[in-house]
Amino acid sequence: MARYTGPKDRLSRREGFDLFSKGAKLTRLAVPPGVHGSTRARMPSQYGRQLREKQKVKRIYGILEKQFRKYVESALKTRGNTGEKLLILLEKRLDNVIYRLGFVPTRPAARQLVSHRHVLVNGKKVNIPSFEVSVGEVVGISDKAAEIPAIKQSMAEKDRKIPGWLEKKATLGKVVKEPIREDITEPISEQDIVEFYSR
Repeated sequence: MARYTGPKDRLSRREGFDLFSKGAKLTRLAVPPGVHGSTRARMPSQYGRQLREKQKVKRIYGILEKQFRKYVESALKTRGNTGEKLLILLEKRLDNVIYRLGFVPTRPAARQLVSHRHVLVNGKKVNIPSFEVSVGEVVGISDKAAEIPAIKQSMAEKDRKIPGWLEKKATLGKVVKEPIREDITEPISEQDIVEFYSR
C-alpha cells in the first residue's frame, strides 16, 4: 500500500495548516520548510494557489494523486456542485468516518486501525480505508481495539464534536444521513481544486 512515510511537520508547514491534528506538538507552522523557508515568500499565481489547495486536501485525507483523481472524476460525473460532491465522497471514506466518530485522535491512526482489521461495518470486518460508508450502515471498532490506551483516551474526550450526519454510542457509530458541506470544518476551497482539474 503506497503512502507517505516522511516527516509530517514538513507537510503541515508547507500548507500553513495543521494537517494531522498535532496541535501543540507542531512547531514553526508559520515558517515553510526548507533552507529558504524563512525568506519572504512571493504571492502565488492562480495555478500555484490551486495546486496548493489540491495538495492540502490530499494530505488531509491521506490520499495519493491517482486515487484523488478518481474521486474528482466521480464528482464530475454527478449532478450539483462538483466541489461539494468531491468533499462528500472523501468524508464517506471509512477511515475518515472512524476519525469523525472520535475513536482515534488523527486520520492516520484511523487508517491504521482499519488496515489492522479492527473496524467492523454492519458487524463484518473491513480493512479497506477507502471503503465508502453508506447511509444506514453501522460502523464500530473491535473489543480488542477499544482496550488500546490511545483509543481509550480519544473516546474519553468529552469536548470532541461529532458531525450531524453521524451518531455515536459507545464503540458503535451510525451514518444517519449524507454529509453536507457545512459539516466539514477544515479550511478548504474546493472550487480551486475543481478549477485545477478543469484546465
